[in-house]
Amino acid sequence: MVKAVDQADFECRPGEIFGLLGLNGAGKTTTLRLLSTTLKPTSGTASVAGYDIVREPEKVKSKIGFLTGNTALYPRLTADEVITFFAKLQGMTDGNIEERKREVFELLGIDSFRDTKIDKLSTGMKQKVSIARTIIHNPPVLVLDEPTVGLDVITSRAIIELIKSAKQQGKTVIFSTHRMEEAAKLCDRIAIIHNGKIAATGTLAELQKQTGLSDLEDIFVKLAGE
Repeated sequence: MVKAVDQADFECRPGEIFGLLGLNGAGKTTTLRLLSTTLKPTSGTASVAGYDIVREPEKVKSKIGFLTGNTALYPRLTADEVITFFAKLQGMTDGNIEERKREVFELLGIDSFRDTKIDKLSTGMKQKVSIARTIIHNPPVLVLDEPTVGLDVITSRAIIELIKSAKQQGKTVIFSTHRMEEAAKLCDRIAIIHNGKIAATGTLAELQKQTGLSDLEDIFVKLAGE
């Protein structure tokens, strides 16, 4: 049996952007799925927004927005219909849904294709819909698995601005990324995960001091290769 995540221990705080870096298969996605209660741990637990992921998974789900590349969007529905559907799943009222959609659609630039069916949208447009679905209920915790992967510069920038905005609102943001420059610019703290274990955690300055290296990519290679 392979342990995808083995005693990974870290803390993410309100008003903080926390980056999770690792090679493919290092345990990033599994860690985020555990935090989102999509997976149940074989041992151990975690607390998200004050709720235990094992004992109180439904309460955890109500407090988080979870974005993963495996989240399906219904191809025959429009962008508006998909986001409305997920808002209703979160128990939002019609009035709150419409007000929140106005905010989110403007933030992500969705108005121009809100009435277009999902199967007619570009990759970047679909990702914007996925993010809107993730944040429509205005959760205090965002768990984002590779939110900018495969996207063009303009779409990536819009998503990065959204992450910055979430921090300014006092939300807790944890996300995984392969883009070192993205992590270096955005993250207050970074955890490097290797073989399911946390190899190091700290600010960029702390990781630089620990390794004696200045570039995050060099730091990552050193710590993930040991």
